[in-house]
Amino acid sequence: MTVASILSGKGRDVVTAGTNTPLSTIVGTLAARGIGAIVITEDNGGVCGIISERDVVRELAENGVEMLDQPVSVCMTRKVLSCGENDTINQVMTIMTEHRFRHLPVITGGRLAGIISIGDVVKRRMEQIERDAEELRNYIATA
Repeated sequence: MTVASILSGKGRDVVTAGTNTPLSTIVGTLAARGIGAIVITEDNGGVCGIISERDVVRELAENGVEMLDQPVSVCMTRKVLSCGENDTINQVMTIMTEHRFRHLPVITGGRLAGIISIGDVVKRRMEQIERDAEELRNYIATA
């Protein structure tokens, strides 16, 4: 199973923001949309960062509520790890586990093609495990 199969089920919509977007707007968008991360893009559409709930909480703890007036560029994660549509669920799980990320942008041809979360990955993996178990039960029942 690949990242493309996850995107085909959940869609390719990605919430993005520019580097000058105030952190207060980012926080409002995270809450209103019920999402855990926003991809930060340059004017040309290239990915230049990502901001997660964890990043916001860490910034609040270190700098207080005054930081909400700052642009997202002051606390976004600049070194963005991503995956491709042909990556397997196991490859993505490894990246997420090793780096403790809950969201990975999907890049195709140098452009943002979607985003997947650990919840998306776990859901697909569980579906795959259930299908495999059902196939095994059917095999045993017919043997």
